[in-house]
Amino acid sequence: MSLKNDRYSYRTVWSEEDGEYVGLCVEFASLSWLAESPEEALRGIRKVVARAVTDMKKSGETPPAPISGRTFSGKFIVRVPPEVHRKLALKAAEEGVSLNRLVSARLSRP
Repeated sequence: MSLKNDRYSYRTVWSEEDGEYVGLCVEFASLSWLAESPEEALRGIRKVVARAVTDMKKSGETPPAPISGRTFSGKFIVRVPPEVHRKLALKAAEEGVSLNRLVSARLSRP
């Protein structure tokens, strides 16, 4: 069982605890699949997601929309303590950039 044109967000990571690779899907955070290779973990989680989507549709539920298809405005609000705000504003002024540019650059770092 697989989804055609599957646009969900997948990743595989090594689990020291399990001694295997774990396949994950961002849109279905409660689902995972363990396997000996990353490729097997990816195939496994895609099958699990396909089954979940099929089951949801059968029961009248709407599966989550893939993140890749969503549009983002580029704006979000973050609340920080006043002292953090002050430190960031000072740092931005010292660097001669706007507070927005400073924070955006820091959030963009890997």
